[in-house]
Amino acid sequence: MFRKGEYMKLFIDSVNAEEIKNVHQLGILSGVTTNPTLLAKQLANIKSDPFKESKKVLEEICKIADVPVLAEPVSTEYKKIVEESLELAKISSQIVAKIPLTAEGLKAVKELKQKGIKTAFTLIFSLKQALVASIAEVDYICPFVGRLDDIGQVGTDLIKSIMQVYKAYNVKTKVIVASVRNIEHIVKSAEYNADAVTVPYKLINELLEHELTTKGVQKFIDDWNKIQIK
Repeated sequence: MFRKGEYMKLFIDSVNAEEIKNVHQLGILSGVTTNPTLLAKQLANIKSDPFKESKKVLEEICKIADVPVLAEPVSTEYKKIVEESLELAKISSQIVAKIPLTAEGLKAVKELKQKGIKTAFTLIFSLKQALVASIAEVDYICPFVGRLDDIGQVGTDLIKSIMQVYKAYNVKTKVIVASVRNIEHIVKSAEYNADAVTVPYKLINELLEHELTTKGVQKFIDDWNKIQIK
């Protein structure tokens, strides 16, 4: 768990081991987020129990880097959410049970916290939901910005509101901005002091790129190659 006042952390939203390894090798990986959709794509052609197979994928991810790995149970009923979350937590102490913010999810988080399991609420789309999550003292929340953009709202405005309220009340719940679609989402999240962003792999290289950097590197190489040994 990271502390308030530190720089914004970078998580990767992926279940692809090679992608996660590549970002880890850059030295900038602070966490991994997964979800049933990503896992379903990864396990599209399996012939055995998908939940069991997903645990194998998550176990491999946990071995790549010692960072939080947010993993989501697929059930929507309280007791099943708890049961599946406990199974996921057996994989590693890195696992954080990521649960949609519903009444059933709230009951599940309460019980999981009592059992010492780290938790996160996902599918957060409003300040009122973020307030409920903070009252429940969940470890993380994952507000979605891209999907709010899709319905005509400015997704990052939600991040601004959440961070202002959380700061005012000294809320310990960490905010991991999710549904990140572009660099602007990342930059705005940083401006609003979000604790972390979770991004798809394709955006990692975009964070590193600038036309003047590319031109500058080429100029340095060209100038160096002009040296003539006499």
